[in-house]
Amino acid sequence: MAVIAALIALFCAVCAVFAPWLSPHNPLDLASLELSDARLPPAWLEGGTTKFLLGTDDQGRDILSALIYGSRISLVVGLASVALSVVVGVGLGLLAGFKGGWLDALLMRLCDVMLSFPAILVALLIAGVGRALFPNAHESLAFGVLILSISLTGWVQYARTVRGTTLVERNKEYVQAARVTGVAPLRIMVKHVLPNVMGPVMVLATIQVATAIITEATLSFLGVGAPPTSPSLGTLIRVGNDYLFSGEWWITIFPGLMLVLIALSVNLLGDWLRDALNPRLR
Repeated sequence: MAVIAALIALFCAVCAVFAPWLSPHNPLDLASLELSDARLPPAWLEGGTTKFLLGTDDQGRDILSALIYGSRISLVVGLASVALSVVVGVGLGLLAGFKGGWLDALLMRLCDVMLSFPAILVALLIAGVGRALFPNAHESLAFGVLILSISLTGWVQYARTVRGTTLVERNKEYVQAARVTGVAPLRIMVKHVLPNVMGPVMVLATIQVATAIITEATLSFLGVGAPPTSPSLGTLIRVGNDYLFSGEWWITIFPGLMLVLIALSVNLLGDWLRDALNPRLR
């Protein structure tokens, strides 16, 4: 199962990286779209054409090409938001666990406050405020706001995990030996404690990538995620939802299957990594 999930994740990553060369059409080129090609069925149904294997959406955009570019958006946003959450969460958790005292109490109360808000509502708030402040912003800024909105609550899990592990590691003999020999506290945290607390973080990060991808799709579905001109999977599902009961099921079914495939493969990889790094299962 882990090998199959790895192959699927690798296939999606290759499609995302080499999207300009693998996709039969460029869904980002709005000038090449024709409304006469809108809502064409897949090639194996009546009225379909081999030019658009999986059909087209309401703008005449090729669904297959949109899926390839949409997987790129999902993976980039998911990986970038998780990377930002890891950097912030690991740094604050390591500092809180190693220093302790009032700093530990302050950071943990901040984590409790952040956990009291649903992540999707915080992401909606940040993304909505960002769009209101920068209505004519470039796409890169819009994606930056999207990544920031997902990362704002994502760092809390890493901070609490690293803080708990650091509380155990700071009292072990190798840390005490480093302190006796006069090693600076910052060097002890970075060189000695950090490598020993990264195991659970790697497992959590792998699983959180799928959560971030689903959150991005949810925000795009609600209209506050990726820009409307971008072929995001959430945007395609939202557009296809309007035509689902009129018979154009392919507009929403294929992006939904793609989203499930990416999230499921990443989750299975995370489960395998959790078992692989668990010494009790060896």
